[in-house]
Amino acid sequence: METTTGKRRSQRLFLQVRVVVEGKLADKPFSEETHTIVVNAHGALVELGVSLEHGQAVTLLNVRTSDKADCTVKLVTPTEPRKFNTAIEFIKPNPGFWRISFPPDDWTSKSPDAKKFR
Repeated sequence: METTTGKRRSQRLFLQVRVVVEGKLADKPFSEETHTIVVNAHGALVELGVSLEHGQAVTLLNVRTSDKADCTVKLVTPTEPRKFNTAIEFIKPNPGFWRISFPPDDWTSKSPDAKKFR
């Protein structure tokens, strides 16, 4: 989830959010409840008990809010027996899906906006 310059498009946050990943495996529907490891405005990293394919279409459900988003699998990395870290990207950037604020890249404590919250 990086741009051509190597800079991330949005800040990553280590945050556990309960989600359900839905899609198809061998043309049969599957659904797995899990939690996020990392989230950003463009998607999430989750741990799954199934290995999905790069480019595969899935739907992500935020359990707390019932929000759903269409996504694409970007990367699958085996972690331990029958566990896979899976990077999932929203079809369209969706920072509101997580119901948290993503600070801009140039956010610092010296920013005039930051001083408003002291």
